[in-house]
Amino acid sequence: MKNSKRVALESVATPERFQFDETFVSKAVKDATDIVLANLSEYVHMYPTAASENLQYGKQKNAEDWVEGFWTGILWLSYELTGNELFRAVAEAQFDDFQDRLNRFGGLSHHDIGFLYVPSAVAQYKITGAHKARELGVRAAEQLAKRFSETAGIIQVRDTDRQGAFIVDCSMNLPLLFWAAQTTGDHSYYIKALRHITQVCNYIIRDDASTFQSFQIDEVIGQPGKGGQGQGYDDKSCWARGQSWVIYGLALAYRYTREPEFLEMGKRVANYCLNRLPSDHVCCWDLIFTGDGDPRDSSAAPIIACGLLELAEHLSEQDEHKQLYYTAAGDILMHLANDYQTPVESNGLLAHGVYVKKTRPGKEGIGCGDDECCIWGDYFYMEGLVRLSKKWNPYW
Repeated sequence: MKNSKRVALESVATPERFQFDETFVSKAVKDATDIVLANLSEYVHMYPTAASENLQYGKQKNAEDWVEGFWTGILWLSYELTGNELFRAVAEAQFDDFQDRLNRFGGLSHHDIGFLYVPSAVAQYKITGAHKARELGVRAAEQLAKRFSETAGIIQVRDTDRQGAFIVDCSMNLPLLFWAAQTTGDHSYYIKALRHITQVCNYIIRDDASTFQSFQIDEVIGQPGKGGQGQGYDDKSCWARGQSWVIYGLALAYRYTREPEFLEMGKRVANYCLNRLPSDHVCCWDLIFTGDGDPRDSSAAPIIACGLLELAEHLSEQDEHKQLYYTAAGDILMHLANDYQTPVESNGLLAHGVYVKKTRPGKEGIGCGDDECCIWGDYFYMEGLVRLSKKWNPYW
């Protein structure tokens, strides 16, 4: 891995601007779990769509999308927060849907298998100890591992993409491989995850600590190509959700590997992000935008918060970033709870999320889920509340 010193470590400007009062958490938890409970009967063997329309999630089967695991994860988080057995019962009932999907390999020709099976099967195993959930999680990891390119050292993004393509999002799918190595003793999962996150550090993270969304490495000769920004503003910008995936992904890579370089790189991408937030500290959809009038992405903000909390957990007491990251994460989650909750007629948790922005150079109007609820944003918002509420065993 290229040394992290090639990447700029910015000092966080005016760190005292991050403040929060932990008393917000109990009300935020009640508000969120009340909404989940109110909609529970609608989503037993149907799942919320990736993004809402007019702040209302639709319904879809557990079939082709990459997001169904987040709803099941929300149910497990709700169970952990409340102890209400209804949440657990529905989450366990959904096991068959995920098992059936893996059996028929429905819509799994991509790297997002971790997003599907970590918050569902792995979470179920960690909470209940169910052997069948462990087995399903390992089987899902086997499929993800098959996407690994030995020459390029990466998990290929989708079968339909050019050879050697990988994207920053996969940083958060790697925990499925790390976990599988840990639970089975099969070191090959570990090696593949380690090599991929190393290539993220080498090529996705730029020298100024911003990130590309995508990069290509030739699978035949291993020669690196160039990076791009599929969902960001343009190839020179920094897509906020991509930055959030890598902040959290690096922190989790450290959890499994104890490789100090991942902590060092995590601090660099985190500080870059913290220095480019508007005044309410909820990120704009691309980090080239920092003004209070610029559109936010409430679905990226809680991922950033969870990543900061994970980083803070692993940093030494002597590291000045430890308390800063904890406080900044709490501040972000507090602003989401106070200012971004959905109106009462919505079945989502957070408004002002962005799936794909509609106003991008050369791609005007082709986005979706723009200024809506996003199911992953709702999931990570609840995960952040869990992290602030209790000592938590991460699903990731």
